[in-house]
Amino acid sequence: MKSGIEREMESKDESRTEHRTEHNMEKLAVSRTERQNERNTESQIELQTEDKVDELLTEEKWQAILSNNAACDGTFFYAVRTTGIFCRPSCKSKAPKRENVAVFSVAEQALAAGFRPCKRCKPTGERLPDAEWVEIMTRYMDNHLTEPVTLGHLAEVCHGSPYHLHRTFKKITGITPVDYLQQQRVAKARQYLLQSEQGVAKIGQSVGLPNTSYFITLFKKKTGYTPSQFRQIYQATTQAAEDNISAKEASIYE
Repeated sequence: MKSGIEREMESKDESRTEHRTEHNMEKLAVSRTERQNERNTESQIELQTEDKVDELLTEEKWQAILSNNAACDGTFFYAVRTTGIFCRPSCKSKAPKRENVAVFSVAEQALAAGFRPCKRCKPTGERLPDAEWVEIMTRYMDNHLTEPVTLGHLAEVCHGSPYHLHRTFKKITGITPVDYLQQQRVAKARQYLLQSEQGVAKIGQSVGLPNTSYFITLFKKKTGYTPSQFRQIYQATTQAAEDNISAKEASIYE
């Protein structure tokens, strides 16, 4: 049997263990609360930042962007929603449309919002990886298939020289920006030919190729068929498949 002293010591040990457990649970609860408060605070800051982004584009800052004012570098950064790029005020790239501009106090806010640093003015002090720059180019071309997009225009929009842009794009993708744009336009034209009854000229206009003869020539170069031939072959193939299915279904009931 245990002595009274042994039982008393065991009781004290159990009491200390329970106390430590309660203390640890309290610390864990406090830690969780603190982390939740931090997250709530961060969320509030993010919401406040989002709410104030457009308000920060004052006339003074807009004029600084238009004049490439280097004296404002470090005081704010501006991003262009249509390209996903952000810059210093002094950036020499073509001025964006005011309604497409968002303003941030620090570069980290622009990065957190999904914008990428300009290749030309390097707002973060670091060089934008070539693959990310090419991604910006392809995204812009994908979103502007119906518009005239020249190499010079693409270079202005993506903040680089035409030569460097052309060279970098081909190094990363294996094709030129023009080749990529043509491929995307022809691919879109194929969809229209298969999924609609639009005329060839109308489809050419819908994919940024309003010159019908050029559209037909380019389409044949890329696919081996004219737009009309491509549609006819698809329709004939589809009809043959449907006839084959109908014949098989009919044979079941003979």
